[in-house]
Amino acid sequence: MLHIRGAADLDESQLQTLTIVTRVASTLSAIGVVTIIGTYCVSKHFRNPMHRLIVINAFYNALDVVCTMISTSGPDAGNTSALCQFQGFLNQMFPVADVLWTLAMAINVYLIVHHSYDVGSLKRLEWKYMVVISIVTFIPAFVFLFISTEENGPMYGSVTLWCAIAPKWVLFRIVIYYVPIWSSILITIAIYLFVGMEIARRRRILRSMSSNMHGPAMEEDTIPAATGSDSCGNSTSVAADYDETQPTSSSVDESHTSVSNKYYAASTTRVATANTSSLSFRQYILMPLFFFLALLLVWVAPSTNRVAAFVNPSFSSYPLLLMVGITGSLRGFWNGIVFVVVGMRSWKRRKESDEMALQPVTAVQGRL
Repeated sequence: MLHIRGAADLDESQLQTLTIVTRVASTLSAIGVVTIIGTYCVSKHFRNPMHRLIVINAFYNALDVVCTMISTSGPDAGNTSALCQFQGFLNQMFPVADVLWTLAMAINVYLIVHHSYDVGSLKRLEWKYMVVISIVTFIPAFVFLFISTEENGPMYGSVTLWCAIAPKWVLFRIVIYYVPIWSSILITIAIYLFVGMEIARRRRILRSMSSNMHGPAMEEDTIPAATGSDSCGNSTSVAADYDETQPTSSSVDESHTSVSNKYYAASTTRVATANTSSLSFRQYILMPLFFFLALLLVWVAPSTNRVAAFVNPSFSSYPLLLMVGITGSLRGFWNGIVFVVVGMRSWKRRKESDEMALQPVTAVQGRL
């Protein structure tokens, strides 16, 4: 969220509009947060490590919603009021935490693709992420509550939309707020570019191997893991098992049973291989990537306004301030949309893949 130079030159009608817009957007974010937590609790299909990080971040988003829901009531109460100081604390801690959780998702993607981290390994990282993010964001936000000088007043004060680091403390605002946020965003971009190049390299290798071995084409919705050759081995062994099984007149039943068992074992292996040697693109890459794109959308207006105010101290734009209020208050809403829409598509895709993998069993049973 952007915090401009004190109270902008706005009339009562414009201030009222800002209040209504930010609170409506905050209500949508609250619905998004409840949707994320509720979906995770109700559906077992939203339980992978990426989903868990998003759910943890949803609790941070909930407190961010509290901040934006207070809206202009914080500045109206006065810079030294408890409400304004509380809103400033929330505004300093939780938007930064949201960016850091998005970075944590990108780190998980990197660890999955480059170091073959499994579910257990990723779960063991969750409490470390939580401790680091909470400490890094809480300490400065808490310390700023006690900083005040006769010349500049309290560090948290009115910035029109809400309370945050006051304009007279602008250097702290840049160093403690915008630098960590954009540093995290740039690191996240670098991670996704690095991961994207690695995924493209593995796809080329696997396609080449599949073509040479006349094996099945790789699904577009999967990412070959570091040990992708195992999946090719399993596929060829399925064909070999089937070809070697020839029925004889003296043991037709035994032969049929053997074929059925081998098909079942091969199909089961194929399902297991799909789950262990290949990564779901939507679950492990697309979802955190969309969260990152939503994050960029949130920070475009605030950063634009901040740069403009830096270049021209007299700069003031009500439409841009309105965009800051809207985008800054919709964080939880966009997270909820991405969580449900991408998650549902991933679940449907996985269900279709599992059904296709089990088709040979049905075919053999039909012949029996």
